[in-house]
Amino acid sequence: MRNAALALIIGFCSLAANDVSIAEDGSDSPRARDLGIPFDGQPGPLNAITDVAGVQVGHQTIIEGEGALNAGEGPVRTGVTAIFPFGDDPAAVAYAAYHVLNGNGEMTGTIWIDESGTLAGPIMITNTHSVGVVRDAVTEWSLIKTGGHLAWSLPVVAETWDGPWPPYGGLNDINGFHVKKEHVFAALDGAKGGPVAEGNVGGGTGMICNEFKGGIGTASRQFSVGNEQYTLGVLVQCNYGRRDWLRVAGIPVGREIGGADICYDGDVPEGRIEPACESGDDSSRRPELGSIIVVVATDAPLLPHQLERVAQRVTLGLGRLGSSASDSSGDIFVAFSTANKVAFGEEAALVRTLANPHLTSVFVATVEATEEAVVNAMIAAETMTGADRYRVPRLPHDELVRVLMEHSVVQ
Repeated sequence: MRNAALALIIGFCSLAANDVSIAEDGSDSPRARDLGIPFDGQPGPLNAITDVAGVQVGHQTIIEGEGALNAGEGPVRTGVTAIFPFGDDPAAVAYAAYHVLNGNGEMTGTIWIDESGTLAGPIMITNTHSVGVVRDAVTEWSLIKTGGHLAWSLPVVAETWDGPWPPYGGLNDINGFHVKKEHVFAALDGAKGGPVAEGNVGGGTGMICNEFKGGIGTASRQFSVGNEQYTLGVLVQCNYGRRDWLRVAGIPVGREIGGADICYDGDVPEGRIEPACESGDDSSRRPELGSIIVVVATDAPLLPHQLERVAQRVTLGLGRLGSSASDSSGDIFVAFSTANKVAFGEEAALVRTLANPHLTSVFVATVEATEEAVVNAMIAAETMTGADRYRVPRLPHDELVRVLMEHSVVQ
């Protein structure tokens, strides 16, 4: 395994010093297990949220311009991600619930989830200042999709921040409002099952995670309750954390990993305190500024109050990775079940659910899949240079494996 892991590192890390685009199907991106990193539990065939039958994911990635930040013109490093519980049916309804670990963030549509215990239509993830346009575009798309017969629309749209936060930098011209209706439509129309692109894609394009490049990540778990087998999948948009907090497979790797730090690939803009890359200053100066959105999908038959308990368990997966859910974080999680779809028809139907003593299996799957999804996001993400030539390095695969080998986690 040791030689295999090193061979994978050589192949995947030869491009680490450059900005690399990610294929929309994620085929060019390694994943955590490709590097020999061990995780608990049994993943589904794709190890993705789309292992839950019917779930579809679509991304629209916007990368434009380079150089100095000029609000309204760029550079642009952002996008939007769509997650459908039941294919691209805007009227399909699922039982759902959400949980807020720390509330410095936004997820629209949650009042109706609280009131009804249901989710109708897709879940969207984008940057903080694009929530409004994404919400409106989903409503318009849904009206078109249903031929104008959509009764009402309260879209669920969540966000994390991808712009500068003076005196600290950021990758995207967030105040330029570059996410447009056509981008939202493209993410919705492009949603599909199968492998899910990770890293610098969709809403995760400009995100930073544990002071490395972050973005979109996913994972899944299969588990049994009696004679029935179920699947649970997680998708994250990770934009949180500090490097020295980061733990992988239980090891505080962030304290031991060498390699590049966040810096400016050119002159440091006035008023900013992070260093120029050429200065060689490798001190970590960035506080915990970010957020994380987590979507949990399962085909296990669960009621809304049970799904709320599932959403709460996301916090334990993040805790394994070293998250502290700081004051500035928007850590918001939503969970839904694709079972019991028939319960929302006009005719009466019986509703199935797992008894509460069986929920432990669901909780364990949630914790495990959340942990792996975040690591997958960081493994897939590539070094990116954005606004003001702000450069965020990828998590160095070779250094990560070296540290895990030294701790006998990777053999």
